[in-house]
Order: sequence, then structure tokens, then C-alpha cells
Amino acid sequence: MWEQHQFLMYQCLSLPFAFLFYFLSKRGYLSLTYRYLCVSIVGCVLAILTMGVYSAFLFTSAFVFILLVLSVDPNCIHIWVFGVQMSWQTFWHLLIQYREYYLHEPVDIRLFLAVSSLMLLTQRITSVSMDIQEKKVVFLLNASTLNKMNVIFLPLISYTLNFTTLLGGPLCSYSQFVSLMEGIRLNPPPNPLGVVSFKLIQVLLLGWVRYCLVYFLKRNAYDSSSSTALYGLLWVWGVGLALRIEYYTHWRISECLNNTAGLGFCENVKSDTPNWSGICDGDFWAIEASIHMSDFARRWNSTTALWLRRLVYIRCKHFQLFMTFGFSLWWHGLHLGHFVGFLTWAATVKADYYIHRYMFPKLSSKWKQLLYICLSWINTQMIVTCVVIAVELRDMSGLRLLSVTYVGLFPLCNIIVLFIFLKASTV
Repeated sequence: MWEQHQFLMYQCLSLPFAFLFYFLSKRGYLSLTYRYLCVSIVGCVLAILTMGVYSAFLFTSAFVFILLVLSVDPNCIHIWVFGVQMSWQTFWHLLIQYREYYLHEPVDIRLFLAVSSLMLLTQRITSVSMDIQEKKVVFLLNASTLNKMNVIFLPLISYTLNFTTLLGGPLCSYSQFVSLMEGIRLNPPPNPLGVVSFKLIQVLLLGWVRYCLVYFLKRNAYDSSSSTALYGLLWVWGVGLALRIEYYTHWRISECLNNTAGLGFCENVKSDTPNWSGICDGDFWAIEASIHMSDFARRWNSTTALWLRRLVYIRCKHFQLFMTFGFSLWWHGLHLGHFVGFLTWAATVKADYYIHRYMFPKLSSKWKQLLYICLSWINTQMIVTCVVIAVELRDMSGLRLLSVTYVGLFPLCNIIVLFIFLKASTV
């Protein structure tokens, strides 16, 4: 259990510290300064315990980021932060590939943990750099404030190394983090034990479903020489679902950790029960019910999707969709499976737009619309399965699996339709 679910177990072990932080903050035992110190110190300890020596390059990123904020003009800060951080992150991604594919050495799990946390750190510091460049966050650095640097940058350091988001999302803005940290004492949220217990039950149920699914898939493995094509499609779909459930489990436990610390409560939302959806990466049912690839792309890991939209999509003038997914494969590590998976995802989202715009107005009766919805859902599920398997397996093994089971025909057909529409539009 520990070896297979280290991310999950480390976050579960952090829950008592998160609740202790919430309790002490709400009762007034921790001032705002000590609250910031607490989340950053616990974050540093958690990084050292989980990553060992590799935690050093996480601290290096945070230190360099603070130096850039101090020394670079706000109008240029984002370019510098983005360039330095992505260069640093890419170096470690390429080092992992060098060890795996060239030296054929097993890579330390602590290095994988550190690189994953570095990716999340990239999200947070580029989000802040965009806020500074757009003047949503202003740091007044002058002679009168230089003596209070620890007060000015303590929230920034805490946001960067916060233990509730160190090993997993969701991403929240710097301004939202500061307001939540200030509000936990001035206007404390209700006790989170109820919602955290409910979400932990969901985590256990998801884990149980995944265990049963993996057990069934192992006992009834697909054999290309004896299994039918339909069985191959269903078996690979099950593999993709098991991989996606692992994501949902990690997102839910990350929400639990943030909620336990008092973060994520929506005070302005009127509801019969306390609403703790302020920090959320997506709901299992809403995501899996998507009938269009574009809907799935927006709902899947929603805070990361919003970050990519702000960082790349809005800023690009040409080929916005492909540039966004292209950056996403760069951010994920540049493996062969990433190239195939993310570029397929981009092409099928684009194809989905044309297909839906062309087909839906032609569906006059209810049964035709219902049939179209069912077929669209199946198509979306199969394409998502292809993307997840290609991205998760990363190498040729995933691509071979998609080819022998004919699952790869689904995105291929969508891409062919896309080329037909594009060719027709240019005629």
C-alpha cells in the first residue's frame, strides 16, 4: 500500500497537522504571521521527508523566484519567472528520461515526487508572476519597506511552500490564499470535519472501485490472439477508467487536506449546507458524464485548465488550442506518449467543435438527439481512454496497446473528420 500510493499516504498523514492548524488559528492561538510561518515550515518538513535530497531543487526554485520578484521590473517579471522555472523543470524531466531510456536505470521514487511537486510549484509561481505583471498583486519595494521584507514576503513564501498544496492541487490564486489565511481568524469557516469525513469516504469508495476494477482486469487479461475486438475495446476502456480514478482519488484527498486546514469555504454561496467547493479540481460524475471532448477538457483538472487558459490560450494570437496543449505536453515532461496524447487531445477537441456545430442542428427529433448524445459519450470515453493511456504509459507500450485493440481508431476517425472540415472550409 505504501509503495503504490505514496502521494496518497503522505497527504493522509498531513491531515492531523492541517486540522491542528485550523483549530489553533480559529481559537486565536496563531497570529497571521505565525499562520504563514506554520504552513511554510510544515511544507518544508514535508518536502524533506518525502523527497529527501531532491527537495533542494524545490527550495532552489522558491528562492530564485523571490530573488526575481525583488530584482526584476514588474512589467518583465512574468517572462523571467516563466523562462527560468520552465528551464529548471525541463532539465529534471530530461534527466529522468536520460536515466530511464539511455542508462536503463530505475529512477528513485523521491525524484518523481520532487518533479511532480516542482510542476505544481511552476503553476503557483507563474500564477503570481502573471498577477504582478497585470498589477493584480503589487509589492511596494522602497526604502521604508526594506526593513519589513519578512512581513511583505512571508505570505509569498507561504503560498509557494504551503504544505496543503505541496504534493497536490488544486491551484488557488495568491490573492485567494491571502484572503483565506486572513479570514480563518477574522471570519472563521465552520468546522470542516463533516465535509472532510464525507470526502474521505468518497476517497475510500474510489479506491475500492479501482481495486476491484484492476483485480478484474488482471484476472481477465486481454489476449489479442483469442479475445474479440469488442472485448479488447472494453478491456482497454477499463484500464483507462482505472487510471482516471487514481486522479480523482488524489484530487479528492487534496481537497480534504485544504478543507481540513480551513481553506476552500465559500462564504458568499447561499446553500443549506456549508459549501466547501472553493478549492476543487473537478467532480467525478460531472467529468465522466461529458459528451464532448471540449467539455471534458474544461472539467478535467479544472484549476490546471484555467491556468493553461490564462498562461497560454489567451496570450496566443494563432493556433491557440494546439499551443495550449503543446505547452501542456512540455510541462508534463516531453515523453513520446505525451506528444501523442496531448496532440491527439487537441485535434479531437477541435474536431468535436466542427462535428457538434454541423450535426446537432440537423437532429430534429428527440430520439435522434438522444442517440447522438449516447454516441458522443461513447466517442468521448474512447478518445479520453486513448489520451490517458498514451500519457500515463509514456512510451511505445501504450501506443502498441491502443493499436492492437483498435481503440486508436476513435481519435483517428475524429482527426480525419477534422481534416475534411478544414479542407472544406478552405475551398
